[in-house]
Amino acid sequence: MGPTRRRWRALRRGLTALAGAALLAPLVLAAPVAGAHEDGRTAARTGTGGYSVTPLRFTVPAGGRNCTVDADLYRPAGVDRAHPAPAVLATNGFGGNKSDVPTAALGKAVAGQGYVGLVYSGLGFGASGCLISLDDPEIDGRAASGLLDFLAGARAADDGTVADFVTRDGRGDPRVGMLGASYGGAVQLATAAVDHRVDALVPLITWHDLAYSLAPNSAVEPAGAGREAPGAAKWQWINGFHATGEGQPLAVPGLDPTRFNALDCLHFVTQACTAFRTLNSGRYPAAETRRVLDYLRSVSPVSYLPKVEAPTLLVQGQADTLFNLNEAAATYRTLKRQGTPAKMIWQAWGHSRGMDTPPAGELDLGDGTLDTSYVGRRILAWFERYLRHDRRAGTGPDFAYHQDWIDDPARTYATAPAVPTPTRTLHLSGDGKLVDRPGDVVPGSRTYRNLPMPTSHSESSLAGLIGLTDPPPHDTTNTYLSWTTAPLTAPLDVVGAPRATLRVHSPATQRVQGSTDAADRLVLFAKLYDVAPNGARTLVRRLVAPVRVPDVREAFTLTLPGTVHRYDTGHRLQFVIAAGDAAYIGNRGVKPVTVTNGRGEPGELRLPVVR
Repeated sequence: MGPTRRRWRALRRGLTALAGAALLAPLVLAAPVAGAHEDGRTAARTGTGGYSVTPLRFTVPAGGRNCTVDADLYRPAGVDRAHPAPAVLATNGFGGNKSDVPTAALGKAVAGQGYVGLVYSGLGFGASGCLISLDDPEIDGRAASGLLDFLAGARAADDGTVADFVTRDGRGDPRVGMLGASYGGAVQLATAAVDHRVDALVPLITWHDLAYSLAPNSAVEPAGAGREAPGAAKWQWINGFHATGEGQPLAVPGLDPTRFNALDCLHFVTQACTAFRTLNSGRYPAAETRRVLDYLRSVSPVSYLPKVEAPTLLVQGQADTLFNLNEAAATYRTLKRQGTPAKMIWQAWGHSRGMDTPPAGELDLGDGTLDTSYVGRRILAWFERYLRHDRRAGTGPDFAYHQDWIDDPARTYATAPAVPTPTRTLHLSGDGKLVDRPGDVVPGSRTYRNLPMPTSHSESSLAGLIGLTDPPPHDTTNTYLSWTTAPLTAPLDVVGAPRATLRVHSPATQRVQGSTDAADRLVLFAKLYDVAPNGARTLVRRLVAPVRVPDVREAFTLTLPGTVHRYDTGHRLQFVIAAGDAAYIGNRGVKPVTVTNGRGEPGELRLPVVR
């Protein structure tokens, strides 16, 4: 085992100790590319696909300082000044660098298709300088804009290398697309917001609003505006990111001095550390919390999408408890409303499961190919259309989604003209049933209460990545309520985000309803189970919808995470609200909760059903 792998194992052990559990971001855990040097550089060489790889450094202005950017240039054989080619810019997921397996594979893949690839380590990662700023457009976006200057021939790399072999339009702008996942997905939108020379974007499994991603409040849409309080903080994901960022010296000894901030916030911008600490605290005073949420939105696409003009192909994962399908749907709707060309695919894998071994036929970021999967072929067609300007290239349907109940990889994707909206309504009955007709609702009240510790388990975020077994989801008796359908007489295919409307009664919460600390409000966790004929319960994709109830005196509507799931014949659909969840920071104090169903009481579950 080489020194690079030893360093990686040390990083993994260190981060596990810092985070205290399975808290690491998925794209962090990619193995280094074979042949990489200790500092992440690769020697210039000719690849087996007919391309050379040359390490380059750039000094670019970003956020009021000069930042070093470490990059690799993938140049296809035969591409020169007389025979230029469009370019694709790509960077790593959180905690990775230009040489990790999925990031380097992107360079190889696009070069193998005849595109010039410029793959770089994001600011604060690998051998690139400056602080981690959560893909801030004015920092990370501006840094990427400096690399566009290089691809336009307007500036040289630090060693004098000039890119005079990239296709340009009549104004001298380079034809450049961007490709990458997670942290390497959001930076695409951030770059396009500050530099309109980007011609095509393909963000995979990324966020719309970090305030929703890290502390979701499902009583509102993930659209950002108007939310004064966080929902329930994802303490495992939050601490995983924090530990990964602060643990950088374990991965990259001898860091660039520009990557250090302060003793209590080593490698992040100060606002990011403040956000992590506030969300972790479980106390949310109004003024401080507003500043934190405003900051998280300012570095999120929700705040700058109106500036994005580049055609965008969004790819989001169904198995993703970090950035769920609702986030991509919110970005998609915004882009479509403002006239930006946009299409969307809901693939099988996301941050939670399947990244290392995607299902058969699915895009595998680590294998260096794009043309062997449905999603990969859609990406190539997107670049053909918008980078090579081939009007014959069909970019596919507006919306496509993977169906895991179909075995044939050639038939797993279905299409629709738009994301389905709720079309079937079920009613919550006082006897714990979900019924089709309001007249079948039985009047009744039931009560649960939360305890000082979490009483439900949905997931241990990324436990599998460090070899831990994640127990099956479960709920503790008397700490949740459920409503269940009769056995289905035909398959029920749910595609999209279900919604529920209900009212809860909680005297303990009502007494502090006017508190300026949002933590005094009631938190509950909504979710959908698939109950098999033998009684076995499956929490669909382990997805949960935390809700900080706006006002326990009023009815409210919640939006569950989007899913693509078939409830098969003989199975039952079960809607659950629970008092807590081990992956989230929940209620302060014991709060008994009563739900009454019957005449005059709201109680509906609306499902986006496709036939």
